[in-house]
Amino acid sequence: MTLFDKPAEPQGKSNSLKYTLIAVALAALIGGYFTFRNYPEKRAVTHFFDALIAGNTEQAYELWQPLSSYRKGDFLADWGNDGYYGPIKSYEIMDTMRCKNSNGVVVNVAISPFAPMPDPSDAVKSRRTKVVSIFVDSRKALTAYSCSE
Repeated sequence: MTLFDKPAEPQGKSNSLKYTLIAVALAALIGGYFTFRNYPEKRAVTHFFDALIAGNTEQAYELWQPLSSYRKGDFLADWGNDGYYGPIKSYEIMDTMRCKNSNGVVVNVAISPFAPMPDPSDAVKSRRTKVVSIFVDSRKALTAYSCSE
């Protein structure tokens, strides 16, 4: 071997770059799963509250997909401007939770009669903010619901 010859390749070549890329890809897949796993249910709740804020109670009632015993008057008594939860001017999806042995997701939503959503430091307006749990059946409809783990 002379001074100008290349040194011999090491036999136990490290694969650290390959393992690092695999770990990053795996972490991205897991993070993406937990970020987007309840996206369709959140989107359904978003459409429902956007319809209520726009004053389109017909569309909101259709999105709710109620049983025949829950009539439009009952819906307006709950979700209309003069209803128990109304008027709704802004909302914020807080979190989601999958119930055991269930086909759906509970989406917890903060609703407010003020637009935009009041800052938590504004005690007067924040006091009127309510948290509502909406159950979204992955196969069917929205309903007011809560589940225990």
